[in-house]
Amino acid sequence: MIRIVVVSVALCVLCGCGGLGRDMSPRVVVLGIAQDGGVPQAGSFADQRWGEANGQRMVACLGLLDPRTESAWMFDATPDFRRQLYDLHAEAEGPRWRWRAGNHLGEPKPRPLDGVFLTHAHIGHYSGLMFLGHESMGTDNVPVYAMPRMRGFLERHGPWDQLVRYENIELRTLAAGEPVVLGEGLSVTPFLVPHRQEYSEVVGYRIDGPSRSVLFIPDIDSWEEWDAMGTRIEDMLARVDIAYLDGTFFANGEIPGRDMSGFPHPFITHSMERFASLPETARAKVRFLHLNHTNPALQTDGYAQRRIQGAGMRVAQEGEAEGL
Repeated sequence: MIRIVVVSVALCVLCGCGGLGRDMSPRVVVLGIAQDGGVPQAGSFADQRWGEANGQRMVACLGLLDPRTESAWMFDATPDFRRQLYDLHAEAEGPRWRWRAGNHLGEPKPRPLDGVFLTHAHIGHYSGLMFLGHESMGTDNVPVYAMPRMRGFLERHGPWDQLVRYENIELRTLAAGEPVVLGEGLSVTPFLVPHRQEYSEVVGYRIDGPSRSVLFIPDIDSWEEWDAMGTRIEDMLARVDIAYLDGTFFANGEIPGRDMSGFPHPFITHSMERFASLPETARAKVRFLHLNHTNPALQTDGYAQRRIQGAGMRVAQEGEAEGL
């Protein structure tokens, strides 16, 4: 009888089906890599990618899972929230995850997330909150972490204020540089970045796990403006293991007939030039996302991706996961 128990445990370890073999480390998963408008973008009727399942990309978003507490968070609530929430649950699939998904009459309101961390008030980064409302999921006090201006924007403007009044979401105020502790050895720290601030501040996030850390900066005007604020991207890279960075446009000339030199994003080509002198290990941390529908780096194995890979970096891929 003892031999049978030992063999059973050993098999469980080898197959990773649970018990001693289950990976209990927190992890991030890439849920989208496109700019706010997605790929293809609305109105681009001639775009052949409408007919290509593998040519479409969802709006930039990260998921965070902690199997130890069966918890899940999302970084930004995008127009692709429905599918991204589904994909996040699929990544967390297992018999012990406590997903409260009932939303039928007489059932408790669902709370399928332990929180959403917002970066700013541009449409690709917060509009997915609408799916938490009573027209859709009708959730119960899902925590939404936001900077003070971002919080005020949601509280004072419809339809977002209705989410607060109906207690579909619970707003929690962030402060730059102050970590939010999510679990043992797991925290999230917002930091200010320069980018258009029509309605709110703009932040990136550092996600720290028990063993590794991740940087998430989907939008920034330029690395040089951040230098002027006293923060260098190179210093940030040195302190993390993976960096998901703004790669909205590949290079000037990408949009025919327009001078893009003043666009509020660092070109990927500029980032590659700036990071060229970094050690190979530092450059290997960089993964570009938030790609505009015009960006040639969206084409797998195309010339843009080959240049990026030749520089020791790469484009993020939807579905990729990294343990923390």
